[in-house]
Amino acid sequence: MKAIIGSSIAIFWPGALIFGFPGVMAPYWMKTFQVGRGAIGNTLFFVLAAVGTFMFFVGRWQERFGIRRMITIGAILCGLSVLIIAYASNLYMLYLWAFLTGASSAFIYIPAVTTVQRWYPMRRGLVSGIVSLLFGLSAAIMSPIFRHMFESMGYVPMNLTLAILALLVGIVAAQFTEAPRTVPSPQTPAHKEETKPPVKIAESLTVRESLRTSSFWFLWLTWAFQGAAGIAMVTLSTAYGLSKGLTMESAVVILTAYNVTNGGSRIIMGFLSDRVGRNLAMSLTFFAAGGAYFILPHVDVLSVLSLLAAIVGFAFGTLFAVSAPLASDCFGMKHFGAIFGLVFTAYGFCSGVLGPSLSGYLLDMTRGNFSLVFTYLGSFCILSGILIRFVVPSQSK
Repeated sequence: MKAIIGSSIAIFWPGALIFGFPGVMAPYWMKTFQVGRGAIGNTLFFVLAAVGTFMFFVGRWQERFGIRRMITIGAILCGLSVLIIAYASNLYMLYLWAFLTGASSAFIYIPAVTTVQRWYPMRRGLVSGIVSLLFGLSAAIMSPIFRHMFESMGYVPMNLTLAILALLVGIVAAQFTEAPRTVPSPQTPAHKEETKPPVKIAESLTVRESLRTSSFWFLWLTWAFQGAAGIAMVTLSTAYGLSKGLTMESAVVILTAYNVTNGGSRIIMGFLSDRVGRNLAMSLTFFAAGGAYFILPHVDVLSVLSLLAAIVGFAFGTLFAVSAPLASDCFGMKHFGAIFGLVFTAYGFCSGVLGPSLSGYLLDMTRGNFSLVFTYLGSFCILSGILIRFVVPSQSK
């Protein structure tokens, strides 16, 4: 239980800064740096580029240096990144903040998900969902607080406060996250009533063996497309609300709704995926997100806008929560960190370009044509709902 609590708390601040901070601060950054939506959308590209760069290596390093050390490094990077953004004088410093924040999430997320799955091999979907819950829900909690802090404290004092909190909380939480020395066997559960694991763990494949399976590449493509559709809403939610004539306070409600379900769906769908199957759980939510994107351009009412954004957030949270146990279903736990880190290269190097960056530049070029952007993002969701059905455990090595 200590590992679950420590891992969940450790991932809180990277989640808040990735999924909440850019949406709240985008108007200020556009004004300060005299740039358009595309340039601000690039912040998430750099976040994801760092994720894609470090996830695989962190998966390898955690086997050598331990879970606790990796998460401690992530906490230090997170605090350092906020110090940098406090004194950012140009767009390049903003992108450096984004890259370091993405790196911090890589150093925390993979070790956190690995350790809780090793502690609870028969509840991998549930415990992965709990950790992912705080990763996504943190932004729903912090987005209104970020706005209030900015208005009441000012930009620099707010960031200095956040830097101290992120650093101290992350380092303390990291001390409770080490994995068990021996992994409990799913065939010998600790509780009598659990005589049969809900999902069989596959025989562990090596990294090279996993790359030879079609399941790896279908999962990789799912992350590229659904990741793009999900992360794009971080900056599009407030921008679309403002384009509809809403106040910034009301526009943040849309972002908050997205982040509430982005977090909440992680534990719900993590738990359900242990019961109804990973692929079905993911595909249904992806199809729903596609429908939400198709409807969004035709809606003006705040409550409906928030509901549709929440559906997109629900699917995005499902992607995070269910992909990890699905990957261990398919490839086993022995090299899980490295294999799942490679899956994340799709999110890191493709989703940022296809989602926030491309949508931002298209809006600049078309003078705010959200219909075009929402249509292609919705198509990504539908495609992902199909692709994920082909991710199945290998019958043999």
